[in-house]
Amino acid sequence: MKTIAVIPARYASTRFPGKLMQDLGGKTVISRTYEAAVNTQLFDDVFVVTDSDLIFHEIVAQGGKAIMSIKTHESGSDRIAEAVANLEVDVVINVQGDEPFIDRVSLAQLIDVFKTDATHEIDLASLMREIHLPDEIQNPNNVKVVVDRNQRALYFSRSAIPYLRDADASVPYYQHIGIYAFRKQALLDFAQWPMQTLESAEKLEQLRYLEFGKRIQMVVTAHVGVGIDSPEDLERARQMLK
Repeated sequence: MKTIAVIPARYASTRFPGKLMQDLGGKTVISRTYEAAVNTQLFDDVFVVTDSDLIFHEIVAQGGKAIMSIKTHESGSDRIAEAVANLEVDVVINVQGDEPFIDRVSLAQLIDVFKTDATHEIDLASLMREIHLPDEIQNPNNVKVVVDRNQRALYFSRSAIPYLRDADASVPYYQHIGIYAFRKQALLDFAQWPMQTLESAEKLEQLRYLEFGKRIQMVVTAHVGVGIDSPEDLERARQMLK
């Protein structure tokens, strides 16, 4: 089973433009992330996929591998699908470009889903963590996921799901952590499908997979990524690096 990591890297960012090219301990954020992915030694290959000449040349100049996007894409899945279409690969891991502190254990767990899936029942795998605080549960920026008895995703929502009609009921709430592992064919299929109503309503691309019948295996993790979405996040990352 050939497994690669793909790091989507857009230069533009609404909250922090150019964040991936910011300095983090003498190297750019995207270079740190690329090196961290390589250093896990989990992947047969690691690629940065970008729409930016700056980011492309930054990675190549460091001896890394980068792919320029040809088209403009609305989602990460579309960008990755274009990049891997002509690559000989079985499983693709989407690594977030603005999270240089990669958790090797969580990534290994995602890869193991496919190693143990001898009958190819699983199309995607992703991470979730249990949350308890009411503010976390109600926050629409925290995407929630409900799963079946085999921890396969039933639905993702920005709303608090499940709804507690009985206040005494005891149910776990899970926040979706947006790191994915895909079978290559699932990505290629996604790129051919039109957006459906649920994805349009929630603005969550993973719902397109569910609406078209793809099976998503969820994996519980305690890891909370350190994303760089603001100058304050970058400063915290610099302190962590020290």
